[in-house]
Amino acid sequence: MAHDILGPRWGWFYVGPIQFMVCYGAVVASTLLGGQCMKTIYLLSNPDHETMKLYEFVIIFGCFMLILAQIPSFHSLRHINLVSLVLCLAYSACATAGSIYIGHSSKRPERDYSIMGKSDDRIFGIFNAIAIIATSYGNGIIPEIQATIAPPVKGKMFKGLCVCYAVVAVNFFSVAISGYWAFGNKAEGLVLSNFLDINGKPLVPKWFVLMTNIFTILQLSAVGVVYLQPTNEVLERAFADPKSQEFSPRNVVPRLIFRSLSIVIATTIAAMLPFFGDINALIGAFGFMPLDFILPVVFFNLTFKPSKRSSIFWLNIILAVVFSTLALIAAVAAVRQISLDAKTYKLFANV
Repeated sequence: MAHDILGPRWGWFYVGPIQFMVCYGAVVASTLLGGQCMKTIYLLSNPDHETMKLYEFVIIFGCFMLILAQIPSFHSLRHINLVSLVLCLAYSACATAGSIYIGHSSKRPERDYSIMGKSDDRIFGIFNAIAIIATSYGNGIIPEIQATIAPPVKGKMFKGLCVCYAVVAVNFFSVAISGYWAFGNKAEGLVLSNFLDINGKPLVPKWFVLMTNIFTILQLSAVGVVYLQPTNEVLERAFADPKSQEFSPRNVVPRLIFRSLSIVIATTIAAMLPFFGDINALIGAFGFMPLDFILPVVFFNLTFKPSKRSSIFWLNIILAVVFSTLALIAAVAAVRQISLDAKTYKLFANV
């Protein structure tokens, strides 16, 4: 779309890099979260022998991703995507139920709903949160899928988006509201981390924590493999041969080398910088906010050329200006938060 509307330079050097950053950032975030869930399972199984570090679990999850990444095509992932959807719904239900259970139990931690930090920290925290929200809600339905819908496209796309965001909102808000109600300002970026007390003892039945973390690990592996596909497409278009068989040595060797290299780099970044919330904010500020809130309204004005006297033209201009400002401030807030966390944690920190 950017190539056709804005020209090849904008498509290749602006929109394309942002899309790849968003997708590859999701691979890094999935690898980090998978490692955190594996560490939780380890702590439950070995409460008195905490010898393994977070980066080791990230590496283990990366090895698991290394195997899944060899699945040859996006079409081959359709069954994994279905399982991922079911697991995502199961995770949301378990996280909500666990938070409500802990909130009503006698072992619940003390809750504090006050806003922490100095005034400037709070202001930057607001914009950091906006970037994280953009990441969470910014990937509804991709244009490639929309383009395959039978006519009338506009009506069916709108219905599809309504169903998509209804499901997303119900699941995300249920986890967010129940988690904040149960844990207050101590709620972690991964709410499952709150299901263990400061001594590593589960606040819900042990089997429930194990089951929820297993759901999450499987779901994250599917998400990571899906978001790796754009990188695979570019590399294999350059180094593979579409005229050869899919499993011929001519295609298998480049696929094995470059997909393995992509996973190794993502795993290394995740192990070095274990700041999940910060990574989400960075992706939202630099990626999802421009792609989802700025470029669409610009595309609309350039494609349909509404009258400059019309309300839709000026509404789009206002949206583009407002979200450009938000994206800029959120980017500063995300980088600032990473620099603050970097003072607290060293590389390959065991958080």
